[in-house]
Amino acid sequence: MDPYLLLRAIGFLLLVIIGIPGNIFIMMRFTYLRIIEKKLLPTNIILMALALVNLLVILSRIIPQSINALGVEELLDDTECKFVIFFYRVNRAMSICLTSFLSCYQCILIAPNTKLWNYFKHNVTQNIVAIIFLFWIINIAIYPYSILNARTRRNQTTSPYTLHLVYCDADFLNYMAYIVNGAIYSCRDFIFVGLMVLASSYIVYKLLSHEKSVKGIRSSDRTQQRSVEYRASRAVILLVALYVLLYGLDNCMWIYTLTLSNVTPSMNEIRIFLASSYSSLSPIVIIITNPKLQQKLVSCNRERNRCSEINGQVYSIKTF
Repeated sequence: MDPYLLLRAIGFLLLVIIGIPGNIFIMMRFTYLRIIEKKLLPTNIILMALALVNLLVILSRIIPQSINALGVEELLDDTECKFVIFFYRVNRAMSICLTSFLSCYQCILIAPNTKLWNYFKHNVTQNIVAIIFLFWIINIAIYPYSILNARTRRNQTTSPYTLHLVYCDADFLNYMAYIVNGAIYSCRDFIFVGLMVLASSYIVYKLLSHEKSVKGIRSSDRTQQRSVEYRASRAVILLVALYVLLYGLDNCMWIYTLTLSNVTPSMNEIRIFLASSYSSLSPIVIIITNPKLQQKLVSCNRERNRCSEINGQVYSIKTF
């Protein structure tokens, strides 16, 4: 087997193995908390929605890539290609929007208690779900062209402005459509990345100010002063850093492809891998940094250790 094909298959399969269980765990855990506690923190609502769209990205893009890497050909027809590409692009856009929204919301939470910021805190907190649905409606509305230009790959000549996406081709037909669509999506990405960077920069500034303010306090007192918002802010910064790294590389490659008249399949596969990696790797960051998710894992470990101790004691008794 060609080394490149083997590496591609391993890479996409690892994303599936890591991403699907991680995102499902986050969704199930937060759903359980919503049922048991009758409420869910706004930040956790955003994280739950982020896990959902990340899971949909994996199902619509990474799994087809993995199947193709294993040697399966001609999996999708024209209708399925239109659905898969549209589904992937909408949920990828939702992943961008929700990560940006999470960073902006966390920025609002730790902002000073002025009249203006309190107004934003109250209204955004009360309308978290509505804002998420608004993002969904907007992204669905701006992607109808992907339904029109998508079709299954055929052994025939295509226009130079065609993106080859595993089982499907996205043919923009002419240079103007190719450039306009690429520019619109790249501008949207850069706007949301810009919001992330600005919000995260403010969060870092507030965290540094917090560290300086408690520098002379005893370690125990300092630990007590680290609020939920403080810990959540660090988690948001890690998510944004992961996003900026992966999607930044992806968008740089996308801009480069705009200068080419014929984009190779390998270049598209690298872009897809980078764009999809966030959907698989972000659950690791969320689980590690979210106390509600860690609580379940810790309780499971404690229960396992308790059972091991009991079994050990029973075994000792039997040996007598």
